[in-house]
Formats: sequence, C-alpha cells, structure tokens
Amino acid sequence: MRHLYDPQALKKPTNLSINSDLLRRAKELDINISAALEKALAETVKQKERDKWLAENQASIEAYNQQVEEHGSFGDSVRSF
Repeated sequence: MRHLYDPQALKKPTNLSINSDLLRRAKELDINISAALEKALAETVKQKERDKWLAENQASIEAYNQQVEEHGSFGDSVRSF
C-alpha cells in the first residue's frame, strides 16, 4: 500500500492552538491527541491532494468523457454483455 506520507518519519514538536473545552474533553476520554491529529490531518491532506489532482486533470477527464460519449468505451467491441 502506498502511503500519502512517510509514517516512519521523525516526529516534530509543534505548537497548536486548540479549543480549550475540546482539549479538556479529549483528555478526559484518554484520546491520544497526537494520533487523532495525525489521522485527521492525513485525511485532510488526502482530500486536498484528490481535489488538486482532479483540478489538474479536469480537461483530460472531460476529453475522455467526450470521447466515450461519441465513440463508446475501449472495451465495447469485445465485451459480450
């Protein structure tokens, strides 16, 4: 499986500002804040990378869709269903 980032990279201390009530509640529930942040941040990065890829490839996607609309898909001539 290809990772979005290097999970073996060294940890870097970082200062963050977090809603104090949210932080208190997370600590009360024994939530690993660093792990939760990494998971949420990885999902956000993944979504932004997806959005960026779609934007960069929009013209090609539209051209392909137009080609399929006009001429059918590549496998249309060989499939039996």
